[in-house]
Amino acid sequence: MYRFYYQILGFVSTTRLLNVIVLCLTQYLISIYILAPERSLISLILDFNLFIIVLLTAISTLSGFIINNFYDSEKDRINRPKIFFLGNLISEINQLKLYFLFNLIAIIISITISYKAFIFFSFYIFVIWLYSYRIKRLYWLSNFFSTAIVIYPFFGVTLYFGTFSLKVMLMALFLFNLLFLKDLVKDLQNLKGDWIQEYKTLPIIYGVFNTKILASFFSLFTFILSINLLNFQIGNIYFYYLLSIFFILIWTVCLWIYKEQKNYLWLRNFIKIWILAGVFSITLIS
Repeated sequence: MYRFYYQILGFVSTTRLLNVIVLCLTQYLISIYILAPERSLISLILDFNLFIIVLLTAISTLSGFIINNFYDSEKDRINRPKIFFLGNLISEINQLKLYFLFNLIAIIISITISYKAFIFFSFYIFVIWLYSYRIKRLYWLSNFFSTAIVIYPFFGVTLYFGTFSLKVMLMALFLFNLLFLKDLVKDLQNLKGDWIQEYKTLPIIYGVFNTKILASFFSLFTFILSINLLNFQIGNIYFYYLLSIFFILIWTVCLWIYKEQKNYLWLRNFIKIWILAGVFSITLIS
């Protein structure tokens, strides 16, 4: 009984299952409130093609978290021992088996749908592997790649509905910036383990001070995006972007004040919470 419980716990941790659920929920919320607001809720929920896109996103992302955990095992042992313990409740050989199984399922489903779906998700799977295996060790590419990988699935639903507008682009840029800031703080938090494992992250190559300079620049860009989004007709989500102005200012000040690993963890979690708040704020768009 306990063994089964630990296996479930290990699976949830290794695949970041809660993150995947939030990702899929976000795809549906974006489809309902931004990309196809003229369609009824029930028609979107019952839209088989949209369901397949979300399903393939979930399967591909689950496999991505598994391979990322596999390659990050030694680094997490130093930086995040609790995460390392949970992530390795499933043996490495079983992690690889799950990784290939999920990818095989995703490829088979995508092939049966269309060649475009096959190319889209094959590329997604490949890029996640490339990032986990190699790119995350390259200081100037790793942060942009990790952020782009998170954004990439949303292009699937955007291409499906064929909805492109300045408002959608600015919202996507806003999310990209928050994710990029979260990734920069993650590098500050993981400085010790990254150095030992010879990862060439920005704090290691250019130092903590210069990394904070870069983070401040992206904070300023996010601040400007928030102000610009207030000029659109976006319903009550207006208040989310209004509060984002103050959130970014306070967060940036704290970034310069904080200096310890646990402080960087708080900053990273604050960004996560604000992103999650933004996800649920999508329902306020009109």
